[in-house]
Amino acid sequence: MAVYNAPSDAANTAVRAFLTKVGEFYLKRTFNTGSGKGRDDWGRIRDIVFEGRCAYCGEISQPLQIEHLLMFNRTEYGLHHPGNIVPCCKPCNKRAKKKKDCYSNWIEHLEKICAQKGEEDQYPPRKAKIEKSIADEGYPQLEEKERHAIRVIANSLYENIKNESNKSLELYKQLHEAFVKSNK
Repeated sequence: MAVYNAPSDAANTAVRAFLTKVGEFYLKRTFNTGSGKGRDDWGRIRDIVFEGRCAYCGEISQPLQIEHLLMFNRTEYGLHHPGNIVPCCKPCNKRAKKKKDCYSNWIEHLEKICAQKGEEDQYPPRKAKIEKSIADEGYPQLEEKERHAIRVIANSLYENIKNESNKSLELYKQLHEAFVKSNK
């Protein structure tokens, strides 16, 4: 449950919904990891491809969470697609922030986790396994123009939703002034 709801929360949700739909456009079907084929895809990736282990640390952990390799947000614009998800334990599902709104990418994150565990030798095979999953699952290799189009639309959607929330508050204030205060 959210402690505080801001217009940016609704805007971020809208961006994730858009990135889901773009991912489904390339996948040519829905990708709901909670039911149907999407749930089957997630279970296969988690249990068979990664053998019930965290893609980063290699530990068997329950429950494993869905980690978007290209982050599923308005800074990286990663699509919700089987080729962009791996299983991840809770401790590994926290990337380091490099600067405001910029996190380390999955390769840097994997390298850091392997180094922290003293398992530098595990970095190459884990990286190769993740890269194979990306390719096997058919994550779209978007050209820069396609990535730019997604970025422009996502940023526009974010700003529009945020602005609509603020405009709605101003409209409410006007209605309150006209109807609520005038009845007192």
